[in-house]
Amino acid sequence: MVAPAAPLASRVSPTQEVHAMTEPTDPNLFRPEWDLERPDPPFHGRVMRAAHRAGARELGATLYELEPGGSASPYHVHHGNEELLVVLDGSPALRTPDRTRRLEPGAVVAFPRGEAGGHRVTNPGPGTVRVLIVSTMNFPEVAEHPDTGTVMAMRGLEGGWAFPAQAAEPFLQRVVEAMRAGDAIDQAPDE
Repeated sequence: MVAPAAPLASRVSPTQEVHAMTEPTDPNLFRPEWDLERPDPPFHGRVMRAAHRAGARELGATLYELEPGGSASPYHVHHGNEELLVVLDGSPALRTPDRTRRLEPGAVVAFPRGEAGGHRVTNPGPGTVRVLIVSTMNFPEVAEHPDTGTVMAMRGLEGGWAFPAQAAEPFLQRVVEAMRAGDAIDQAPDE
């Protein structure tokens, strides 16, 4: 029997790394107050959770500022949420299932749910890149990192679990084990 994977340590949480608010503010994309700074590889950037700061409950909008060599995230696929990328400054590289291409300021690209919406935003340089990613915020959510085979189950902004490909077991096998465990509990004498 495999133990559950550890919680997602890198998932940003309003109670941990994101600016804690008691009431919404009016965030400004051109004068951001950064919630998270990660200067080391592979991120090389800053993050402002604009929608969270504004008080949104069902929409996400995150501002990323990436230095050359930086990345907003690994290549990933969402199964429960749709995202929209808006390039505010610089020329990021966008990897999608079809190809990798450079974008210019003002570009808007949608990422539907599922494999067709797979994407990764990076900054190959030379200057700084600033992008806004808007998303629905449907939870629970399942996302994948196809490059590593990792599957993530996210229960909300507070986190979730990551299941590396090496730990994967057949779905039906896990369901049968859970049913047998339930049978054993149901058949145990009451104390």
